Amino acid sequence: MTIAVHTLAHSDDPAATRTFFGEVLGLAFVADDDSSEPGAQPDTDQAWLIFDTGPSELGVHPTAFAADGAVERAPRHHQISFMVDDITAATDEITSRGGQLVSRPTEFFWGTGVEVAVPGSYPVLVHQAAHRSASKR
Repeated sequence: MTIAVHTLAHSDDPAATRTFFGEVLGLAFVADDDSSEPGAQPDTDQAWLIFDTGPSELGVHPTAFAADGAVERAPRHHQISFMVDDITAATDEITSRGGQLVSRPTEFFWGTGVEVAVPGSYPVLVHQAAHRSASKR
């Protein structure tokens, strides 16, 4: 049945977004030759890149949850989140590669997370999980 999870990031500036995932987050990639223009360089709109995001897992979070004695609500949505072993080392590496943090590291009941700006698209969450992981690393 399912062999992998394929996430999508829609972008107003695909070349900048692809550069971010490759250079700032350091994700390996392959070019989709069927979609790319012949001879297209990876940092151009003509190159369609597929990034290796490694093992994956899917969590289902509630839209209503208790926080500080009150019920908080979040809209239904999907989110891309990159798991790391050490949030401090990861944020240091991301910023040293030119990445921009949108938030400070925040403690959640499920771990510590920080939002990172993605050029041409919405921010992604980078987090250090406090929960058991289902991914096969």
